Amino acid sequence: MRMVVVGAGYVGTVTGACMADMGHQVTCIDIDKPHIERLKNGVVDFYEEGLETLIKSNLDAGRLTFTSDMKEAVKDAEIVFLCMGVRGSIGDKPDMRPLYKAAKEIAEALKGPGYTLIVEKSALPIKTGMFLKEVLEAERPADCKHEYEIAAVPQFMREGNAIYDFMHPDRVVIGSESQRAIDMLVNIYRPLHSPMFITDISSAELIKHATNAFLAMKISFINSLSCICEKTGADITKVSKGLGMDKRIAPDYLQAGIGYGGIFLTKDMNSLLSIADELHVNLDLLKMVGDINRYQRISFIERISAILGGPDGRLNGKKIGVWGLAFRPDTDDMRDSPSVTIIRGLEKRGATIKAFDPIAMEKTRSLLPHVTYCQDPYEAATDVDAIAVLTEWQDFTYIDFQRLKEVSDCRLMVDGRNLFSPKRMQQLGYTYISIGRKPETPEPSETVSLTS
Repeated sequence: MRMVVVGAGYVGTVTGACMADMGHQVTCIDIDKPHIERLKNGVVDFYEEGLETLIKSNLDAGRLTFTSDMKEAVKDAEIVFLCMGVRGSIGDKPDMRPLYKAAKEIAEALKGPGYTLIVEKSALPIKTGMFLKEVLEAERPADCKHEYEIAAVPQFMREGNAIYDFMHPDRVVIGSESQRAIDMLVNIYRPLHSPMFITDISSAELIKHATNAFLAMKISFINSLSCICEKTGADITKVSKGLGMDKRIAPDYLQAGIGYGGIFLTKDMNSLLSIADELHVNLDLLKMVGDINRYQRISFIERISAILGGPDGRLNGKKIGVWGLAFRPDTDDMRDSPSVTIIRGLEKRGATIKAFDPIAMEKTRSLLPHVTYCQDPYEAATDVDAIAVLTEWQDFTYIDFQRLKEVSDCRLMVDGRNLFSPKRMQQLGYTYISIGRKPETPEPSETVSLTS
């Protein structure tokens, strides 16, 4: 099938590459011409495991192309996937002008007899289907005989696992009022052998936003419980496990830490809050979710200041080694990463930062120019007063602590991702502070200076 993907960002590039790998003829469009030129050479501006290989193989097979010419690409397309987001700062109404421009160009390209299905793929605001229909009707030529229909197939991909999630979805949600559109989409997604849920466009849009909002709520809920655990002596990892064993709740997204990051959970929550305010529906619950998430970052800074800081909380002369910068492992995405907030907060209190991340350091340099970037976690832990774990990279779970103790005198670790066993860290001689678990300190005979 001849497909066009509008927007060659994260969602669009993955969608285009995966659809091409399923055997379709796919053209990805983006207004960023230098970006398109890099993609033509198989070079991706962000890290997603396996994506460059997938793009190169489908470029070589002739199933995948990239262009900036919307009208030329769309005129022969059977299906157009809208994989472009909308602009807007957190808390602001979404800026629909880029989407309007894209819809206008699509309308102008639909000439002559034929049929094109236009599909919302990215997490566009609720009621986007209505917006698209209004624009297409207003902008296409009056004598145009080209048929079109609109549908919504929201994506549920996790950064770092996007290709797997695309090819092995929990479910495929298809929203449309047209049986023709539904049949076309069912045929496209049937090879994935996943359950399909057929509904209307508005419901499909709301399912996407509600999913991410609910996941964010689970994270903030378990983080709130972690505060109770710290004051009562309960262990949040055990509470989380016992809670997640209930099949009505499930264990995913119940890991306490420094909170969620990235743009997708926050963007979908804001979109849901925006439409709720517009419709005079009280969703203050979600506002608290965001507040709790921000508090987790501030609280982490306070933990370090309480141990290393003076009476005023200042950290002048203190050095902090940071393990992990990306908002989650297996990605280099630094958008709304908790590490940025935490590092800037520590720097404002007078601390200097050394940091290591397996992938995200290049994208972090412009955001955090005063940080010293290191070759590995051992270098980041050398000559520091505390080690702060901010991303749950699997590499960190394989740390050679014997080597670490040989290169670093630091024996204070503040773990924002609960990667290690408190008991083991105590046995190794570390003062170990984690989230929602009782702080563990070495026996007096094992105590080593916290500072280098």
